[in-house]
Amino acid sequence: MLKLNKASGKKGITLFATLLAAVIMITGCSGGSGGSSEGNWVSIEDRYTVDPEKPAWQLDKKEEATDLTWYVNADWWNTDFGKDIVTKKIKEDLNINIKFITGDDTKLNTFFAGGDMPDLLTVFDSNSPVVQKAATWAMPLNDLAEKYDPYFNKVAAADTLNWFQLADGKTYGYPNYSNTQEDYDSGNIPAKTAFIIRKDVYEALGSPVIGTPEEFQSVMKRIKQEFPALIPFGFNSIGEGTGSLGDTLQDFIGVPLETESGEFYDRNLDEDYLTWLKTLNTVYRDGNISDDSFADDGTAFEEKVKSGKYATMLLDGTPQQGGNLQIYMSANPGKEYVAIDGPQSTKGNAPTLNQSGITGWMINYISKDCKDPAKAIQIFTYLLSEEGQTLMNYGIEGETYQTKSDGSVELLPAVKDLQLNNADQFKKDYRMGEFMFFGHDRHKALSADAFPEAIKQMQEWGKGKLKPHFILENISPDQGTPEARALSAINTKWNTTLVSMVRSKDDASYDNALAAYKSFLGENRWEEIVKVRSEKMKLNKEKLGIQ
Repeated sequence: MLKLNKASGKKGITLFATLLAAVIMITGCSGGSGGSSEGNWVSIEDRYTVDPEKPAWQLDKKEEATDLTWYVNADWWNTDFGKDIVTKKIKEDLNINIKFITGDDTKLNTFFAGGDMPDLLTVFDSNSPVVQKAATWAMPLNDLAEKYDPYFNKVAAADTLNWFQLADGKTYGYPNYSNTQEDYDSGNIPAKTAFIIRKDVYEALGSPVIGTPEEFQSVMKRIKQEFPALIPFGFNSIGEGTGSLGDTLQDFIGVPLETESGEFYDRNLDEDYLTWLKTLNTVYRDGNISDDSFADDGTAFEEKVKSGKYATMLLDGTPQQGGNLQIYMSANPGKEYVAIDGPQSTKGNAPTLNQSGITGWMINYISKDCKDPAKAIQIFTYLLSEEGQTLMNYGIEGETYQTKSDGSVELLPAVKDLQLNNADQFKKDYRMGEFMFFGHDRHKALSADAFPEAIKQMQEWGKGKLKPHFILENISPDQGTPEARALSAINTKWNTTLVSMVRSKDDASYDNALAAYKSFLGENRWEEIVKVRSEKMKLNKEKLGIQ
């Protein structure tokens, strides 16, 4: 997937307080627009009769268009609806008008504090109280499907529904990019992480190996000497997390996911990983990592990707950067970025690259105040179906794509040309690959045009290197507990410590930063946090049937 840079992130104590307030107010949320505590179960008697073998949107005779509000807990979401080819088709097929509302956690809180609830909500943090308490404010998808659209159960993944099941045995939210073990085993899920280098730089240097810390340091020095206008090494913007220098680098060098006895393993203090952080510090002290890389936001990072400013990058979210990489590739033939093996484990571990797990990314709900829950569940079914998935990825047959004799899909020449040479206009006119509330990686395998040319070689390089991280999903302590508060402080401390270590001016500063972090762990309930995580890992294994 493309977890573009995921909006979920690690939440701090301030956010915890905000969401706790939301949970306190959550029981009052159903009164905002006249709904009951049980939900607004509208009658469909004069509209259609449900048929388990046919999606309800094809049966519904409701003549007037249904107006729905859909809140997305991300300021960056594109709120247009009905203008591009994808959402225009959704609007026509389902006879709906959607008004998108965007915001942050503060705005999300206002809905639960007595404001009018939207009809649908999309959130990103699966550990938040809003998600954990969904039974108090959302309608159960199981019951909605039974009453309004049983075809939903044909297009929804049973493993995903089970994963999101709450204590009452019902499921309220459904995510996009929820990959099961079956999906991983299929080989249809492409890697989203790569160590990439500009092709012209790579060839000029004689296609060097960059596997060991010594080789990495040496090549960065050569880049600085031979390509002084370039930044030798770059990485995703730091932001709330640690960019691609955190768990992305850990996955790249194959840091274990658990101890030999199956308990939680502190990957941040893994010896192999710390060796590479020390190497990055040496590269920084050589002047080959820019200070700007620690301050750049997502926009600044993307501009440098578009202009080919970095000689090499450890990049997480290649699909999300696909447009920027394509812009650079189209303008600079022969200089495009290519994936190579890059940094490797000093212990001989193989990469364990992560992709979207079973929790997915954007989690979608139908609120108890929804004006027309029958139409809302139809949206879920439509977008999860093969028809909806094809539309979201490839558009409309005959207008944007054609089906080949082997069953694969290819974009029409004019559409492909726009994708390659005018990515911004392509997004505006078509929005294919962007409107992905219920998107799934497996549908990308239908076509060579599912991803821009600029990242295909990177995805090819990643084949065989993916390893599900299911056991590590949702294992943080429950919000509101002392362990959760301590973990929030620890996460913040680690983010600043990692940056301090990489930017240390000498060995003593590096060692002091690491020692201070280790001491901080001991002062902030780390043993209790490890115990909670180990217990939740055990529950995950039981839920997934992992021995």
